[in-house]
Amino acid sequence: MTIYWVEYTPAAVRQIRKLNKTIQARLKSKIAILSENPRPPGSKKLKGFENSYRIRVGDYRVIYEIHDDVLLVLIMRVGPRRNIYD
Repeated sequence: MTIYWVEYTPAAVRQIRKLNKTIQARLKSKIAILSENPRPPGSKKLKGFENSYRIRVGDYRVIYEIHDDVLLVLIMRVGPRRNIYD
């Protein structure tokens, strides 16, 4: 089984810190799953991007990139659906 390294951009870290602890815990558990399976059921590839995907966690979205060549999942943005794609 291949394990991917999960890293966060500074922007994603700031976005997660602004959320309440309950939401943070839900997001972190879903993000942890990405290390074992970066393309879990329910993930969607973003149109117009080569290796960007999103997962849904309730009303929140996690935008991330998969770098298969170096086994890396890079968390780009985290936030509510209404403004994550701006």
